[in-house]
Amino acid sequence: MPAPIRLRELIRTIRTARTQAEEREMIQKECAAIRSSFREEDNTYRCRNVAKLLYMHMLGYPAHFGQLECLKLIASQKFTDKRIGYLGAMLLLDERQDVHLLMTNCIKNDLNHSTQYVQGLALCTLGCMGSSEMCRDLAGEVEKLLKTSNSYLRKKAALCAVHVIRKVPELMEMFLPATKNLLNEKNHGVLHTSVVLLTEMCERSPDMLAHFRKLVPQLVRILKNLIMSGYSPEHDVSGISDPFLQVRILRLLRILGRNDDDSSEAMNDILAQVATNTETSKNVGNAILYETVLTIMDIKSESGLRVLAINILGRFLLNNDKNIRYVALTSLLKTVQTDHNAVQRHRSTIVDCLKDLDVSIKRRAMELSFALVNGNNVRGMMKELLYFLDSCEPEFKADCASGIFLAAEKYAPSKRWHIDTIMRVLTTAGSYVRDDAVPNLIQLITNSVEMHAYTVQRLYKAILGDYSQQPLVQVASWCIGEYGDLLVSGQCEEEEPIQVTEDEVLDILESVLISNMSASVTRGYALTAIMKLSTRFTCTVNRIKKVVSIYGSSIDVELQQRAVEYNALFKKYDHMRPALLERMPVMEKVTTNGPAEIVQTNGETETAVLETKPPPSGLQPANQANDLLDLLGGSDITPVIPTAPTREPPSAGGELLDLLGDLNLTGIPSITAYNKNGLKIDFTFERSNTNPSVTVITIQASNSTELDMTDFVFQAAVPKTFQLQLLSPSSSVIPAFNSGTITQVIKVLNPQKQQLRMRIKLTYNHKGSAMQDLAEVNNFPPQSWQ
Repeated sequence: MPAPIRLRELIRTIRTARTQAEEREMIQKECAAIRSSFREEDNTYRCRNVAKLLYMHMLGYPAHFGQLECLKLIASQKFTDKRIGYLGAMLLLDERQDVHLLMTNCIKNDLNHSTQYVQGLALCTLGCMGSSEMCRDLAGEVEKLLKTSNSYLRKKAALCAVHVIRKVPELMEMFLPATKNLLNEKNHGVLHTSVVLLTEMCERSPDMLAHFRKLVPQLVRILKNLIMSGYSPEHDVSGISDPFLQVRILRLLRILGRNDDDSSEAMNDILAQVATNTETSKNVGNAILYETVLTIMDIKSESGLRVLAINILGRFLLNNDKNIRYVALTSLLKTVQTDHNAVQRHRSTIVDCLKDLDVSIKRRAMELSFALVNGNNVRGMMKELLYFLDSCEPEFKADCASGIFLAAEKYAPSKRWHIDTIMRVLTTAGSYVRDDAVPNLIQLITNSVEMHAYTVQRLYKAILGDYSQQPLVQVASWCIGEYGDLLVSGQCEEEEPIQVTEDEVLDILESVLISNMSASVTRGYALTAIMKLSTRFTCTVNRIKKVVSIYGSSIDVELQQRAVEYNALFKKYDHMRPALLERMPVMEKVTTNGPAEIVQTNGETETAVLETKPPPSGLQPANQANDLLDLLGGSDITPVIPTAPTREPPSAGGELLDLLGDLNLTGIPSITAYNKNGLKIDFTFERSNTNPSVTVITIQASNSTELDMTDFVFQAAVPKTFQLQLLSPSSSVIPAFNSGTITQVIKVLNPQKQQLRMRIKLTYNHKGSAMQDLAEVNNFPPQSWQ
């Protein structure tokens, strides 16, 4: 049989293919020749054939039939065969295939081989794809090589030990004696891998963390030597000595100094030196500075050092590199809660980032700008954010409008400013605001008695000839209906009054009714406003009657029903009309431990609006409370303001406010809603005796990992046919090793007895990283919703 072609020739041949089909034909032909050679047990060219097979695997073609040939090459005595065999094993095998267990004995023999390069191949392969069984069998050999004096083997053994610990955490203590002298090594490769090993051990075991805290002075000394050492060509990168090792040491110091005063005190000086002496003109220096900032912010550092770290991030914002600016904004967003004043110093630079062309930088700058708003700067910040809202892309408008609403409600210097700001948002981005924007603004206007004339005049001018912003038109229609007499009388003192006749006001409302841009809800607002004006205007009552009667035959059922009822008021109950359509009273907003309730009640309407408050930890940004609102096609709670004049039954949402009656333990089986990465969420169910439509779900969150999960936030969303109330959790920290749980109560109102579906969002910090996950729960037991 002729000798097979070499790998180089195969590559050259494949590259000449002009089409995918031609390439596939070449590959299939060569694979057939390789299979024939394998069947004939051709030892001479096995290495060459496996190498070609690996190249085909890299191109995406199946190469699984070469797995056993890799094992045969590993068993060979020739180094060239072993090298290709181990490479093939790392590419073609993994722990899910039983075939990999056949390598265990070969790897064990090669770990004890007399040649360091063969030992290195075995360590690389074990560290790359060793299963838990292989790690248990070979951990002893790895531990021996970790103690050897050969630096080439020690660095590979350290990385292999990291893999062993990840696969079999209980073997961690085996490597503890070998770590004692690792940091005394002069070789940078051994130092680097040793720090990686220590970091892995500290992250996985609190006991190891406490044990290695005594190494902080030694790590500080190594880092100081790196900073102060002169030029070293083998370790120098852009004028900085071994930045990779510096970054690894800084990460380890961050873990060791977290929640420990003594360790933090020992590393304060060196962190200040790194922050002030590192060159920032190259990206290498910026990487070290960023890691330094993360370490300073995570340990118990001095206040001056924290200010220095935030100033570094401020300098990053001026960098031409978009990635560095994005990193700086993300880091400042994490620290703004703890070091608000220091971040405020860079407010102007942050606001300038709103004009950046990169959408990712814009979004981070917007989130950070909202986090910086307070009572002192609210006017200036809102001016900038309103300008941003006016010019930003559509995907930003919803979040920006929501953030402006929340900030204005919290920090408004006056009611007039508050109303002007909300109206500006509705004028600029009315189509993007949340569903509750209209009722919230109506409540604000109603409570600002002295601003009624000013507000109705501003709204009247805002919608003249432009009905594109539906929420703005709805608020304007409501206000004109309530305060139309003030508009016509020209009683506005805040600005120059306008001269408007009753017919001109009715012309606007009729235009809203017939406009193609008006939604059904908007037409309902306009028709009700016209009806209200029958008690506020004196000269146009007959015209109002005519308009109302026309819509008694509307094809819109909702509009038709309203018109028919209004006609009945004119004909049969005209004596009651002034009382039914009198001005709305002030709405009271009552805040409780659970929801905040806004209730307005008189002869015309009765409604309840529920708002779920965020957890008491205060760690999540204000605008994150609504992240889940549209996951299932709409918000959990859809606030409405009925505008029909007839008295409607109390809102079903009000039933959620009185769920503290006796609960009926119905023996509903519990379920596991989420179980991933050591976090487990269980749901238990109870039914209310006072209201069978209410299901009370108690969540229990447990943590089976070695470290606590902090800043835990649970959010949930249900379809619009349900109403959901999320009470405050018992804590924001889930203890490790299942030593405790967090409990939180969810109350779900299901008046239509539909099958319950829920989308949940989990956010928490674990091992120094922010974790976030979404899940859908569809396996609710029938007893919980039927």
